[in-house]
Amino acid sequence: MRGFIPLLAFTIGATGVPLPAYVGIPQAPQDPPVVPTSPTTPPPTPIDLLTFGTAENRMTVPVSIGPSGPYPFIIDTGSERTVVSRELAGVLKLVSGRRVRVTTMAGQSELGTYKLSDIRVSKISPDALEAPAVDATNLGAPGMLGIDALKGHSVSIDFDKNVMEVRTSKKRGFGGSPDDIVIKAKNLYGQLIVTDARYRGKRISVVIDTGSPVTVGNLALLKRVKTEKSLGIVSLQAVTGQYLTADYRVIDSLDIAGVGFHQLPIAFADALPFKRFGLTDTPALMLGMDSLRLFRRVQIDFANREIRLTLPRSVTATPVRFRS
Repeated sequence: MRGFIPLLAFTIGATGVPLPAYVGIPQAPQDPPVVPTSPTTPPPTPIDLLTFGTAENRMTVPVSIGPSGPYPFIIDTGSERTVVSRELAGVLKLVSGRRVRVTTMAGQSELGTYKLSDIRVSKISPDALEAPAVDATNLGAPGMLGIDALKGHSVSIDFDKNVMEVRTSKKRGFGGSPDDIVIKAKNLYGQLIVTDARYRGKRISVVIDTGSPVTVGNLALLKRVKTEKSLGIVSLQAVTGQYLTADYRVIDSLDIAGVGFHQLPIAFADALPFKRFGLTDTPALMLGMDSLRLFRRVQIDFANREIRLTLPRSVTATPVRFRS
């Protein structure tokens, strides 16, 4: 059995660090907003408010396993599998499971698993999971929640308030806001793939990856930006301890669903997840926390295949539009 775990750490070996990227709205005529209407307003969905901490720009939420916990688990929307540290599995005396082959940014590994039969994130109780085990020093936390634990739910990360909302997805998904950019995504192995993105007018694919502190682009995209100046070679460390080298560059601009990213730093590498997604020959990137933090809020609705990005206050908002 295979699983995909792209979580990584970031070590810069370049001679310089780029200035932070910023976002804006391209100055092009906008179509009239398309806003869904309903004769009645549905009752509000119960929301669990969870405070989150950051470690190397990654999200953690309190997770309980049986009567123990809570423990700070990383949230990784780019990973198919939930992961547990060997140290926590030992302390809790978890039952061991099968050995499975997993794919990370840096390569493939065969890992032992542990059974998580009673895992809870606030009031959310995912199905029993078989979690690959890695060293806590490589993971940077006692565990990591992947989309196997988040499927069927909506996750909202509010950078202004430092809280995360987790709730069961409903048919209409999240409520709207004038500052929201609404993106309809494709589902591939549980991940949400955004295709309404362009670099210099040509379409690219984007994966929202909260588990990565940096944005990672594939070599097909690098071919289009090779005129951009390289800042040097950086090392990306996967949860298995393996390393991947990447060419760190700053691109002038990128458009995702009408949102313009400017001076965006990207680590370009021949990372295996792109092959897993069938994106080796198609320009693509995995949008990491360095880029997501440019927004006030990021909302990911797995059931409805919907992503909402709330623009910074300093940016003129585009009306809510549904894109596919």
